[in-house]
Amino acid sequence: MHKGRTPRAAFSGNRFIVADAVEYMAREMPSEHVDLTVTSPPYDSLRNYNGYDFDARSMLEGLYRVTKKGGIVVWVVGEKIKHGSKSLSSFEHAFIGRDCGFSIHDVMIYRKKNTPFMRSNAYTNCYEFMLVFSKGRPRTFNPLVQPTKRNGVELCVANKGPDGINRKVPARLKTEKTRTNIWEYAVGLGGTTNDRMAFRHPAVFSERLAADHIASWSNPGDFILDPMCGSGTTCKMAASMGRQWLGIDISSEYIAIAEERMGELPC
Repeated sequence: MHKGRTPRAAFSGNRFIVADAVEYMAREMPSEHVDLTVTSPPYDSLRNYNGYDFDARSMLEGLYRVTKKGGIVVWVVGEKIKHGSKSLSSFEHAFIGRDCGFSIHDVMIYRKKNTPFMRSNAYTNCYEFMLVFSKGRPRTFNPLVQPTKRNGVELCVANKGPDGINRKVPARLKTEKTRTNIWEYAVGLGGTTNDRMAFRHPAVFSERLAADHIASWSNPGDFILDPMCGSGTTCKMAASMGRQWLGIDISSEYIAIAEERMGELPC
């Protein structure tokens, strides 16, 4: 056991911690404790997160250790565009995660409905990647569904023979289907969240995005982590959905925002 690390049985969640997440995970968190991480790193120094110096490899190495076998890390990342060229940080992070031992279970798209990022010489950039890392085969998957446009009983082609004649038989079409891996959300007040205080943070996470991943990759009672929790969106949604949670951020200012938002939840 790492010197000074809290024994697994003594480690508890449902709290916010002001700390460097890499150091805190190494010092305090037991191995294979977390069912799901949903987080978004401060990529490409696009904003000043109170001077935090982010290292993707150290963070992902720490997350690999604390994640249970079959657990998931959802890593939401975009890219800086400078002098007309994309940084490709998302690709770099994907390979780093794989180097740390994760499987790249899926590469999903977070499409922003009302994106403000217009470009003069290229198409409007309206998405970020959601890298779904898994520690082995995912243990939990609760697929989100959407209504099908066509359902009920229809005549469907069956047993088409060498004569090329379409023989049709009645068949019942499903009323629902599993969603695609492109998820679309509005951004800004009323879309990202209705919590006005959250926007004191420079990059607020979408509540619906966090909730949809929590519903997909975890069950009630599971342990949810956000090691760069910022304004606390992942933790707020985890608490509202009956999960255990832990939020870590190096900024006491951001943790104060997160605690204020959590205090607005009904008891």
